[in-house]
Amino acid sequence: MTTDTGAAVGAQPEGPRPNRPGTTVAGPRGVPVLGNLPQFGKDPLAFFERLRARGDMVRWRFGPKPSLFLADPEHIGELMTETERTFDQPALGIAFRTVMGNGVVVARGPDWRRKRSLVQPSVRPKQVRSYAATMAGCAVELADRWSDGERIDIKREMAALTQRIAVRTIFGADTDADAQAIGRAMDVAQREIGAEFSGIGALLPDWVPTPGRARIKRAAEVIDAEVARVVARHRRGDEERPDLLSRLLAARDETGERLSDEEIRDETVTLYIGGHETTSSTLVWAWYLLARNPRVREALAGELDRVLGDREPGFDDYARLTYAQAVVKETLRLYPTIWLLTGVAREGARIGGLPLVTGTRVWSSQWATHRDPRWFPQPDEFRPERWDPDGGDEIPEYAWFPFGGGPRACLGARFAMVEAVLVLAVVARRFDLDVDPGEIRPVPALTLQPDREVLATVRAR
Repeated sequence: MTTDTGAAVGAQPEGPRPNRPGTTVAGPRGVPVLGNLPQFGKDPLAFFERLRARGDMVRWRFGPKPSLFLADPEHIGELMTETERTFDQPALGIAFRTVMGNGVVVARGPDWRRKRSLVQPSVRPKQVRSYAATMAGCAVELADRWSDGERIDIKREMAALTQRIAVRTIFGADTDADAQAIGRAMDVAQREIGAEFSGIGALLPDWVPTPGRARIKRAAEVIDAEVARVVARHRRGDEERPDLLSRLLAARDETGERLSDEEIRDETVTLYIGGHETTSSTLVWAWYLLARNPRVREALAGELDRVLGDREPGFDDYARLTYAQAVVKETLRLYPTIWLLTGVAREGARIGGLPLVTGTRVWSSQWATHRDPRWFPQPDEFRPERWDPDGGDEIPEYAWFPFGGGPRACLGARFAMVEAVLVLAVVARRFDLDVDPGEIRPVPALTLQPDREVLATVRAR
């Protein structure tokens, strides 16, 4: 059958059977050495849904390592709020670290706290306001090139758009070649990170060479070269720039030290992925869902006509575009760009009052929790009205966590939300995008990506 999300599904598992407080239940039987890795690697999203159906705290094995899956928002909140206290960030694979380096997403302890304090000011609300005109302006440039009846690949168009926004907000005005070179390298990196994480590569030592690791190394070299070139140009310039990179270059920690060249590279790549990869994916899924839900598309168009009329949106319109915000939130519920979070138990760690063995890897999945019928009635339906502050659903804290939570919540969450809403507003005010019939499946790579081209016909409103 086909749900309102446009995704074909089979028989849905029964709702989760909550454990007794302070207990766990066993997950599916694994195999020697690999544990449940083969089942996980075959289809990670379905695997987490099956774990959710077993209970709120489910034991399984990621290779030889003991793991615990969490389905209850209260337990998920404990994991996220206790990270950096009783839970550590896991040692992410060599593929991930080759691209991300030791940026704020990867760093731990005092190093993480220092980097967070240096990066956070560049994405505060005041700074996001200054980037809003660039976001809307880039979207207008794109929409002005389209015409009624034109055929487009939404995936390619949104990637090009968010690349342009990222290059201009992070690096300042630059050439298209920068966006294209970094974009191609990021595409390779994303595929290889996802492939290694869900395959046997997740268990291989860092020194073992594989074709995927060779490809990601070449991609990282392209990224490094482009970032180094732009950083050097910024440092040669005397004028003050309003972009993110300039703010990072000027930032000083409490001792007066600046970020090193290597740290600048790592934080720049982190911001690029947050400002491009995640928003591009969210927008693709939003157009896909809107095309399959005419009622929602009409409601969105009505709000845009009412709030904007014939003008383009700006930062101050973001707060007034409540239905557009709900469309983005509901898209992130059904197709969360980041689809899992993990932590590693330190000595003394507990979840739901249950003491954990030191080293236990604890997992939560946005994909599985966002589709839990206990928190989201008719979970497969695309229904932005559930986010209506006056008449929507009562959604527990940490039942929806596309940007994580706790001390390590995504620093760019507001940037991403404002960008997605403004792009939707610019384009949907002019056009409907009629996505071709047929199911598009999510692929869990570094972010949740469509499995193929997303072809559509542009229809002028």
